[in-house]
Amino acid sequence: MASFKQYKLQDGTKLWKLQIYGGIDPQTGKPKRIKRAGFKTKKEASLVASRLELELEKGTPKKENNILFSAVYKEWYQAYINTVGESTWNRTAGMFDNHILPALGKYRIRTITVDQVQKAVNKWFKVATRNYKRWYNYVVNVFEFALKRGYIDRNIAKLVTLPKKHASAGDAPENFWDKDQLETFFSYLDPEKETEKYTLFRVLAFCGVRRGECLALTWNDINFTDCTMRINKTLTQGEGGKQIVQSPKTKHSRRTIDLDPTTVNYLKHWKAVQKRKYFMLGYNTLQPKQLIFANNKNGHKSLNTPAKWLKPIIADHNLKPITIHGFRHSHASLLFSAGASIKEVQLRLGHADVSTTLNIYTHVTKKQNKEAVQKLVNYADF
Repeated sequence: MASFKQYKLQDGTKLWKLQIYGGIDPQTGKPKRIKRAGFKTKKEASLVASRLELELEKGTPKKENNILFSAVYKEWYQAYINTVGESTWNRTAGMFDNHILPALGKYRIRTITVDQVQKAVNKWFKVATRNYKRWYNYVVNVFEFALKRGYIDRNIAKLVTLPKKHASAGDAPENFWDKDQLETFFSYLDPEKETEKYTLFRVLAFCGVRRGECLALTWNDINFTDCTMRINKTLTQGEGGKQIVQSPKTKHSRRTIDLDPTTVNYLKHWKAVQKRKYFMLGYNTLQPKQLIFANNKNGHKSLNTPAKWLKPIIADHNLKPITIHGFRHSHASLLFSAGASIKEVQLRLGHADVSTTLNIYTHVTKKQNKEAVQKLVNYADF
């Protein structure tokens, strides 16, 4: 039903305006209001209102599925969380809450156009060149879920043209240290005064474990007789930002690696120091599943702790910047320099795909390439 209201212009002229209910917006699901103004009489406004209502009645679409994209996402998410670990589904929820739902969540999924998805993807590409494709793939998955549920007739998200990042001029910074750089780094740490810190970085550099794998290690993961380390869990971030321990990244990440004698000795030394230190704090470190690297409450250290230890050392001694993950690449560099095969490195690092190992290999073999050229010159001396 139409509503009418008289209003006054600045010069004192009185006119009439109308407002009628225009049905539900097919994209947002919210009521639409049609407004008209500038009528000299209420009768004139009433005639226009009647005509508009008749047009709306004739053009009323048949009832269709009006489920919102956000509602489809919730249905999809309930199935998705049963297929991945907590840290993964928690990160995924963040991607939807912060990026995907603000762009598409308020629309009826059957009304979303290719152009709307394209604009969202273009925007994501500008703000997150590395992550935008992951967000887009999740959108495709939600549309695919809607297709299987009969909410839509086709997956229009697959028709989007993905932006392509152009390579920047110059070389990308290398996230690893070679043998000399690693040796320099460890020369700035005192294994007696900073036993835990020295041992942690030694494990990262000479075992090639991931940060979460390192912080989840317990003493029963170390076999001092066989000189091996068993990697079967990882510390990560779960729902609400809490730290949790879960299974490793992939099944290939479950592995047993050999330890060099020096690393074994540093681990033994730290175990003895830890026993005395934590006894003073009221903890018995001889208990089963005792963490190798624990906080002062004998719980898991923060995932940020290794980086907080590393950054000041790099800054104070003007070292080439690397991340904590750079120690893993540095370990690969040492292995390749020592003559290890790509397959050996893949197994030791727990890579599910050899292409990941090859990507590191291409960045850490400059010295070997130079040596290969010299071998060629020595052989083909003409």
